[in-house]
Amino acid sequence: MDVNSAKLRIEALSEQLKYHNRKYYLEDSPEIEDFEYDAMLRELEDLESQFPQFLREDSPTQNVGGAANRLFSPVEHSVKMESLQDVFNFDELKNFGEKINTEITEFSVEPKIDGLSVSLEYRDGLFFRGSTRGDGVTGEDVTANLMQIKSIPKAIEFEGELEVRGEVYMPCESFLKLRNWQENNGEAPAKNPRNAAAGSLRQKNPKITAQRELDIFIFNIQRISDKEFASHIETLDFLKGLGFNTLPTYKKCANIDEVIAEIENLGNNRGNYSYDIDGAVVKVDNLEYREELGSTSKFPKWAVAFKYPPEEKETVLKDIEINVGRTGAITPTAIFDPIMLAGTSVSRATLHNEDFIVSKGIGIGDKIIVRKAGDIIPEVLAVSEHCEGSEIYKMPEFCPSCNSPLYKKPDEAVLRCENADCPAQLLRHLIHFTSRDAMDIEGLGPAVLEQLLNADLIHNIDDLYALDFEKVAQLERTGEKTLNNLKNAIENSKSNDLSKLIYAFGIRHIGEKAAKLIAEHFGNIDAVLEAKTEDFEAIDGFGEILAVSASEFFHLEETIKMIDRLKAQGVNMVSNKKIGDNRLQGKIFVLTGTLPTLKRNEASELIEKFGGKTSSSVSRKTDFVLAGEDAGSKLEKAKALDVKIIDETEFLEMIK
Repeated sequence: MDVNSAKLRIEALSEQLKYHNRKYYLEDSPEIEDFEYDAMLRELEDLESQFPQFLREDSPTQNVGGAANRLFSPVEHSVKMESLQDVFNFDELKNFGEKINTEITEFSVEPKIDGLSVSLEYRDGLFFRGSTRGDGVTGEDVTANLMQIKSIPKAIEFEGELEVRGEVYMPCESFLKLRNWQENNGEAPAKNPRNAAAGSLRQKNPKITAQRELDIFIFNIQRISDKEFASHIETLDFLKGLGFNTLPTYKKCANIDEVIAEIENLGNNRGNYSYDIDGAVVKVDNLEYREELGSTSKFPKWAVAFKYPPEEKETVLKDIEINVGRTGAITPTAIFDPIMLAGTSVSRATLHNEDFIVSKGIGIGDKIIVRKAGDIIPEVLAVSEHCEGSEIYKMPEFCPSCNSPLYKKPDEAVLRCENADCPAQLLRHLIHFTSRDAMDIEGLGPAVLEQLLNADLIHNIDDLYALDFEKVAQLERTGEKTLNNLKNAIENSKSNDLSKLIYAFGIRHIGEKAAKLIAEHFGNIDAVLEAKTEDFEAIDGFGEILAVSASEFFHLEETIKMIDRLKAQGVNMVSNKKIGDNRLQGKIFVLTGTLPTLKRNEASELIEKFGGKTSSSVSRKTDFVLAGEDAGSKLEKAKALDVKIIDETEFLEMIK
């Protein structure tokens, strides 16, 4: 490659990698697989090695991919949280081993958990702060969310200071449960457990984090006062004794041959774990020798991560099954002879949508390549061989459940059934409508709802408020106490705020926050039904997509009839929000640090109650920065921009 071509390729790779770093680390929504990313990074490293004149300080090869998220307060790490250099084959691993003096040390080998790296800090035995890795130097304070993880000890028997590093992950079972919930609620399902864990840990509301069933493995001591260790294995044993959930397996190996054998052993057992691993970590065990080896600007020289390739297998596509989701989305699923992938038998895999099938030229009878995305969700990658007379599969024109015509909007790849009474959508609609965050009707879980449907007792959402309880009593496992509890739960749900009802409708793109904004903006359901698209766009925080989706839903004849029936059953149709006054109308507040008496969510609620708004970042549009103890970079930026800074006392005086 000539110099000019190399320069252009280095620039292109750098921009692509920076983009994918943002998608992966900050937005938790990667667009490419790890192996594609690793291949680009490796190509960039090779080119920068051949043409060092084009190596820049901000190159993705010189920096950890993450960065502190503005939603959370920054934390400066006292010990840099380094990333690991990846190796992809045993020759590269042997090259690493040749640089290590095995007369001084042995190696430790442990599984590489695919999650989000965090630091936990303890003072005199009490957990007081937890943070993400970020860029390795600055992370984000996620203490409140980490407190929701049950396996993190909140108190340990240790005097002095201790900082440990671990990997927050989502168990496979919890991941599948989350994906099912997201699909039933019309949300984009998480792509893999790593991104699900990262997104769950970065929730502004710790209660959501608590619901996600996260877990953690601790794998390193970052710093410790008044105690020394000789080896890494010794530190893991010590941490286990303190009650930390350490790595499930770690082994000491005398040489690289033993290391390779253990890596193969871990790889062969990947399918038996209840969590996702994407490799094995090999470390120098002698801690003193580690110090001597040191680090590059990005990686420690005493450790590498061996990355397993995603397992792929060929099989013959026998059929394509069409499923209807809660929002009417039509999803094609490949059906094929069972194959073993990542330790489990697989006979079904997602085909995503019609565009995917056409782009890959997939037809029934073709030989296809299947893999597990993130070792969890089976997906079809490509066609390896077309069968004789193969034809690209054509998606149906009518819904397989209700025979209504299917539609696809110009800006979407998904076919949809827009019949509100479609039987395939009804159960999923009911599950969402009765869920805790929606109408919160306790006792109407999926199993009970399915019973009611099978018994022909409900045909639409409003039938829930006109149940024939004499017939309900005849259903299996329905005692008098259960029946009374159900009656009370249904009756109590009628008084829910309008925002809960709007969210319960399950309108595409309209989540809890958007539903709340609609209810507060219009005040009652009649005003919502009369609103045009431009009226929805006038809601602060709404864009065109939300406005169009809401407008289309509330102008459907089926929606208007359903709301009339719910009104007749006594369901509340008014927003219950009470505003003290609007003295803070139009004022934008940014909160930073720890306030003396108010929690951040309490301060935010007070600001909104008096007509103000909160923002996560300081800009020239910010009116006030409400600062408490340990205020970070937001305070400095406020000073630089000459934004007015107030404390809690001044804030309380403003709303007195």
